[in-house]
Amino acid sequence: MSSIIQLLPDHVANQIAAGEVVQRPASVVKELLENAVDAKATDIKLIIKDAGKSLVQVIDNGVGMTVTDARLCFARHATSKIRLAEDLFSLGTKGFRGEALASIAAIAHMELKTKQDQDELGTHIIIEGSKFVSQEVAVLPKGTSFAVKNLFFNIPARRNFLKSDTVEFRHVMDEFQRVALAHPNIHFSFYHNGSELYNLPASGYRQRIVGIMSGKTNEKLVPVNEDTEIINIQGFVCKPEFAKKNRGEQFFFVNDRFIKSGYLHHAVMSAYDGLLKDGSQPSYFLYLQVPPNTIDINIHPTKTEIKFDDEQALYAILRASIKHSLGQFNVAPVLDFDRDANLDTPYHYKDMEAEVPTIQVDGTFNPFTDDKTNQHYSKASSGTSSSYSSGSSSSGSGSSYSGSSYSGYSKRVEPTASWESLYVGLDTENPESIESSPFTFENEEVTSSLFNDDEVEQATQKTYQIHKKYIVSPIKSGMVIVDQQRAHQRILYEQFLLNMTVNQAASQQLLFPLDLFYSASEMKLIEELKPSLATTGFVFDESKIDHVVISGIPVNITESEVPLVIEQLLSDLQDGIPANSYSQNDTIAKSMAKSLAVKTGSYLTEKEQDNLVNGLFACKDPNISPFQKPTFITMRVEDIDKKFAL
Repeated sequence: MSSIIQLLPDHVANQIAAGEVVQRPASVVKELLENAVDAKATDIKLIIKDAGKSLVQVIDNGVGMTVTDARLCFARHATSKIRLAEDLFSLGTKGFRGEALASIAAIAHMELKTKQDQDELGTHIIIEGSKFVSQEVAVLPKGTSFAVKNLFFNIPARRNFLKSDTVEFRHVMDEFQRVALAHPNIHFSFYHNGSELYNLPASGYRQRIVGIMSGKTNEKLVPVNEDTEIINIQGFVCKPEFAKKNRGEQFFFVNDRFIKSGYLHHAVMSAYDGLLKDGSQPSYFLYLQVPPNTIDINIHPTKTEIKFDDEQALYAILRASIKHSLGQFNVAPVLDFDRDANLDTPYHYKDMEAEVPTIQVDGTFNPFTDDKTNQHYSKASSGTSSSYSSGSSSSGSGSSYSGSSYSGYSKRVEPTASWESLYVGLDTENPESIESSPFTFENEEVTSSLFNDDEVEQATQKTYQIHKKYIVSPIKSGMVIVDQQRAHQRILYEQFLLNMTVNQAASQQLLFPLDLFYSASEMKLIEELKPSLATTGFVFDESKIDHVVISGIPVNITESEVPLVIEQLLSDLQDGIPANSYSQNDTIAKSMAKSLAVKTGSYLTEKEQDNLVNGLFACKDPNISPFQKPTFITMRVEDIDKKFAL
C-alpha cells in the first residue's frame, strides 16, 4: 500500500501560503511599502492600475540588494529581519515573514529591479508563478522597484472573489494611508491609472495628517503629548463637534506600526464621555512608543493586533492624557478655582452710595375742578416746577426731572360739554320705558344629521403619540400602533426610490453654495455617486481634490442636513458601491431615508401624526421598513378584552 502523506511541491506550498498572506491587492501594497520603509528609503512611490488587479508597483531609493539577496528574497522562510528566535520579541522593523515575497511570486507576474549605491550595475529579475524567467544585469538607479502584475492569474477562483474596483481601491488607499501616517519623515507619492492622488513631502505629524485627510482637518486637531516610563504618547484627537458616524479616521500606531485595539479605543471613548452625541465616533491619530519587549505583535497574521504586557496602565495613561488635552484647550468643561483679577469690578467709586432725589408734589391739585381753578393752579405749578428744576440741577441729581416734564401734569383739559344730555328722556325708575329694539329673530329649526352617530364619532377620533415613539390610531376592529421612525423611513424610501427611477426629483437652489470637505477616499466615493445623487435632487457645481461644491439640494432636505446625509451615505457605503444601478439606487435611498426620518423622541403634532399614518398606508409595502423591521402592529378589541379577563 502506497503512502498517503506526501510532501507538497514548492509551487503548491507557495500558493497555499499565499492564501494566508495575500488576500487582495491591498495585502501586496502593505508588504511592498513596509519593505521599502525597512530599506531606509526617503522617497517611496506607489503606482497601481485597476485598483491593483493589473499592476502594483513600489519604487524606493533605499539601500537596494545584491545579486544574491535579490534571488534569495523570493525563497521561502528567507528574511533579513531576524536571526534568532529571541528576535521575535524585540522586533524594530515591519514585516519579517519569509514566505511573503515567495507567496506573491507564486500567484502573479513579478519584476524586480534593484541596485546598491556602491555598485555600478543592478539586477533585473522576472518571475512568473514561482518560476524564474530571466535574471540579468541592468543599468538602474539606486534603490529597489517591485512590480506585481496580473494578481491571481493562475488562481481564477481567488480572482473571482475579489470585489469591485471601488472596494479594492479603498483597501489599497487604507494601507497607503496607514504607512504614510506612520512615517511622516518619508516622501510618499501615489498614482492610480496614471493620475496622481497623493504627493506628500517629508514633514511632521500634523502636516502629514492634514495632507492625507483634507485641508480643513487642521482646525479640528487637538494635540496630545504624554511621556512616562512605560509609554510615550504623541498625536492628535479631533474636537467633539467634528465627530462622525463612521470610524474611518481612527488610527493607533505602536512603534510606527498601525494596529487595531478595541481596548485602547474604549480608553479614547471614555475620555470623550459626555462630549459626544449618541452614535458619534471621534477621530484620532495617536502614536505610541513602548519598549519592544513589552509587546507581542505575532498574535495575528497581518500583525494589526498587539498584546501588551500591562494593558491597564496603558488604558489609564491614554485616557488621562486625552482628557487633559481636551480640557487644556478648552474643549471639555473644567473647574478653575483660581480667581481672575481681570474679572473684578474696575470702578473706583464702587463703594459710593447713590443720592436719592427728592420730589415735590402739590397735594391741592384737583384735575376735576373748574376752568378758573385749573388756570390758577397752572400758574402756581409752573412756578413750583421751575423752582424744582433749578433745585434739582444744583443738587446734581440729574436733569430728568425738568420743569417742562413736571409741568405737563398741569395741562389744561377742556371739560366734556353737557354730558348729562346723554341721559335726557330716560326714565331710570321704569326700565320698560326704554324703546325696544327694532330687530326681530327667527327660530332656527334643527335638522337631523347627515351622518349616523357612529360615523360622526368615527370622524372626530384622533391619533395619539405615546412616549414620543409610537402613534396610536383607532380602527374598526381595534387599534393600530405605528413606530414613527420606521414608518417615516418607509415613506421616504419609496419617495426617493421613485424619484431616482423616473428621474423627476425636484431640487431647490441654494442662495449660497455649500463647500463640503472630504478625504481623498471619500471624494472617490462621491464621484462614483454623483449620477445617482443627481436623480434625488442634488446639484453639483464642481469637485476638486478635497472638497465638493453643492448648489442645489432635494426639496425635503434642509441645508443643515446635507452634511449629515452625505456622511451617513459614505458610512453606509464603506463596503463599496453596488455594481448595478438598481442596487446602487436602493442603497442610496435607504441611507437617505435613515438620515432624514423622524427620530424616536421627536414630538409630532396631531396633523403630522395623521399625515404619517396616512402616508404609511399609502405605500406599496407598509408592513416593513426598508431595513426589514415591522412598522406597525394591530390590536383587536378581542385581544384587549382577553387582557382584562385575566
